[in-house]
Amino acid sequence: MKITYIRHSGFLAELDGLYLLFDYIKGPLPELSKDKDLLVFVSHRHEDHFSPAIWDLADCYPRIRYILSDDIWQNQVPDRHFCRTEFMDPGMTLTLEEGGGTRITAFHSTDEGVAFLAESGGHTLFHAGDLNNWRWNGESKAWNNNMNANYHRELEKIREYGIVPEAAMLPLDGRQEEWFCLGLHEFMETVGAGTVFPMHFWEDFAIIRRLKELPRSEAYRDRIADIREEGQSFLLA
Repeated sequence: MKITYIRHSGFLAELDGLYLLFDYIKGPLPELSKDKDLLVFVSHRHEDHFSPAIWDLADCYPRIRYILSDDIWQNQVPDRHFCRTEFMDPGMTLTLEEGGGTRITAFHSTDEGVAFLAESGGHTLFHAGDLNNWRWNGESKAWNNNMNANYHRELEKIREYGIVPEAAMLPLDGRQEEWFCLGLHEFMETVGAGTVFPMHFWEDFAIIRRLKELPRSEAYRDRIADIREEGQSFLLA
């Protein structure tokens, strides 16, 4: 499996018979085969995760299908694409024929929309969207405690699902100051992943090095993808 970092929270996963494109807003895509299925995921309606640019992809790739969080209004989908669009709400599981059979499960986000767990061809990928422990120094203790409880409740659901994803794409947001890696660290402690791909770091690539230098990341340091630029690809065994 090949994973390419596109921009912000956008990633492309290439499997033998399938492409999975997550939260694409802009930026160059690798050359894609028109003979392979393409699933385009949108985790929620925020403009740094959802862009009308995804509809233009259908002009080039006829074997495309869209998987959208149900917080996105249906009138945001052009009429010509409605027949190839699926909406998912938290707790829903969807099985598609694309890629020789693909199973998608949606989990609650602690912000808007959903997180996706995708299983296809023996591979498993998790894209968190805005599911994170969004602890902020400017919020009240009660607000942060509620956020923490909601995040851990969802992590337990993912853990109980019984799959450790081969690749997990998780927020690592420097705006949270000393809490910038809290959610990612707790995900790796509770659920785990073969490789973790930081995202949502607002082009601050150095934040990945900061995470790797922390003592708390020692147990999974060698599983953190060292993303250094847009368009960078990683081959997973």
